[in-house]
Order: sequence, then structure tokens, then C-alpha cells
Amino acid sequence: MMKKYPFCVVLFFWALLLAACQPSMAQSGIASPTQAIRDTQSPSASAETPVISTTSENQPTEGIENTQSPSASVETPISTTTTVSQPTPTKIINPLTGLAVDDPNLLNRRPVFIVVSNFPRAGRPHAGLSFADIVFDYYIGAGTDRFLAVYYGQDATNVGPVRSGRFVDTQLVSLFQGILGFGSADEDTLAKIYGDLGKRAISNPEAACPVFCGTDTHSVTGVFANSAELSQWYGQKTGDNQRYDLGGMFFDNQVPFSGEPADQISILYNYYDRSDWKFDALTAKYARWNESVYAEIDYQMVPTTDRITGQYLEFSNLIILFANNIEISPTRYQIDIQGNTDGERAILFRDGKMFEGKWITPSLSRPIQFLNPDGTPLALKPGNTWIAIVGLASSFKEIAAGQWEAYFNLP
Repeated sequence: MMKKYPFCVVLFFWALLLAACQPSMAQSGIASPTQAIRDTQSPSASAETPVISTTSENQPTEGIENTQSPSASVETPISTTTTVSQPTPTKIINPLTGLAVDDPNLLNRRPVFIVVSNFPRAGRPHAGLSFADIVFDYYIGAGTDRFLAVYYGQDATNVGPVRSGRFVDTQLVSLFQGILGFGSADEDTLAKIYGDLGKRAISNPEAACPVFCGTDTHSVTGVFANSAELSQWYGQKTGDNQRYDLGGMFFDNQVPFSGEPADQISILYNYYDRSDWKFDALTAKYARWNESVYAEIDYQMVPTTDRITGQYLEFSNLIILFANNIEISPTRYQIDIQGNTDGERAILFRDGKMFEGKWITPSLSRPIQFLNPDGTPLALKPGNTWIAIVGLASSFKEIAAGQWEAYFNLP
């Protein structure tokens, strides 16, 4: 017999049956509450979304200021920081050497000329010649010579032995608009020196140590000068501390194509007053040799050294300059340097070669110019220069392959 169920139970089952037979909301196209919320939101994560900046307000940022932190998909701004290139400092060239100077302020002055003794030999070794831009070597009579050292691009604390001035000193100093430091001079010569140079001529009695120093100021080998102190002393006395136009000498590292081999050059003012210049291939300079202190007893050539450095004396250029030498007395000579506008013979030695040329002095206050035979500038090697002044009638010849000799003769 069939079991009877209460009416409420039967009605509940019928309701369940009817619900199972209806289509779902998703299938009927009616949106569910959660689906509707998603459709009204911003695009999905694959699209660009605004984000909050993570940069602290107090933290500086490079480049363009950005108020948002870029997501991984956002391009990072390029920094606008730029490096400004500094201009290369212009090298200041010493017109007397063709070399850049370490301290350009040194050129804001007149070149310093100091008279240096070569005789008596007891004063050797000389002091400070290796620091000179130029050294002039000239005949003073009695078979001897004297030096005039020029300091401009650098100084020497000890130059000497300092000796008396000569007529030719005033011409050379005037050409380079310099000042002259000297020991003394005879009455006529002293009047000429002060007449031509005025306050630019300073003798050792005028300027005490540290300008001129020595244990015996009356000794021919006892006085030495400091080129920097001499320059400063003059500047303080006169207020003359400006740079002068000293152009005229031409320098070039390139060795001229012409020229003859020159490994050794001998310059004789007298048989017992001689210098040999030997080319050193390692330094590409000429090293100076002189007769020994005891040449009259045992004649031999020895290297010339600088008592400051203890090193050999070497120069980039050696020039033999032919000029008119006029004998006034056995120990007084007039050498014509100024007024040579037509040109006289000059022979240049550089880089192991010999070059013929000429020299001129186009004005009374401009440096000596060296020219090729065709009138174009004769190229000196950048560096220091030794200029030996000989008479117009002096001999010059090649005595062996690559070996040359100049022998002084008047006028």
C-alpha cells in the first residue's frame, strides 16, 4: 500500500522541480551583480593606469620632475643632466725659446741679462747657464771671451761669476728690451751703459744680497746674482712689470730638409780659449766642452758643467753670428749689432745638422731675427740657444766629416 506524505512536503518537491527546469541568469543574458560592477571599472591591468608617486617631497630627483612613479610598462624619463666640456687652456709660449712656460706671469716683465765671467778659469764651473733662454758669447780682448745670459721663461737662483759690463751689452739688452745686471765697468763704459739703459742697468754695488751676493764682492770670481730677485728689485723700484713684444725669433720642431751633418763644432777665440760642441743623439742637443782649468800646463777638453745642477751644459741651438768687431784698445771692443738691416752671415746648428743663414736687427728695440738665404725665417729648434759672436773675417771650415771649426779674427 502506498505510503502517504503530508501535503506540505509534496508541495515543496514540486517547487524544486520547477526551479531546475528554468534557464540560468548567465545564459539568459541578465547580468549578475558582480559582473556589473566589473564592467563599470577602469580597463584591465594590460592598459596604462595612474599610480601614486613614491618620491618623497623632500628628496631631490634628477632630470625632469615626475609626480608619478612609472610602472614597469612606462618609459623612464631621460636625465637632462649634461656635462659641460671645459676649454683647453691656451699655452703661453716664450718668444725666446718657442716653449710653453710653466708660469705665464714670468713673462710680465723685462728679460733679465746678467754678465758672466769665463776668465779667469778659476771661476769655473759657471753657475746658472743651463737655466738661461739664451747665452751670448763675445770677444773682450786679450784672447778671452765673456758671456751674457738671458733669463725670461725661468730663473736661476745663482748666476755667475758676475763680471763687468761691455759696450755690446747695451745693444743686446736694448734689442730685447731687457734689464742688465753686471759687476762694474770702467768710467767710459759705465757712462755708456747708464746713458743707454738708465735705470735698466743695475750694478752689484746698487743692489745688495739677495740680488747680488758673495763673500768677496771685489773678487772677479766672488759675486753671484739671483735673476728672480734682480727682476723683482727692478720692478719695485720702477713699477715696470708689463709684458713686452719680443717676437722675431722663429721656432719649429720640424728639422729643415736641407743642411749638412754637424756632429761637432769647435769655436776658438784663441788657442787657449776654445769650446767644443758635441751633438748628443739621445738628448738631440749639443753639449759644451771647454779647455781645462790648467790648459797652459796640460791642454785638454773637459765637459762644461753647471755648478747648480752638476750636469753637462747642453743647448738645443748653437749659432755662430758674424759681426763687425772694432778694437778700441786691447781690452775694449765695439761690436756692431744694432742697425744691421741688410743682414750678416749666421750659421745654425740643430739636431746634428748645419744650416747657412743670416741675421738682421730690423729695429733698435726688437730681437735679432734669423733668416734663410732667401729671406724666409730660419727655423730654430724649440729650446735654449747659445749664440757665439765672431768677427766678420773669422774663418769657418769643415775639418773632418761632420766636424766644423770657427776661428775668431777681426774685424
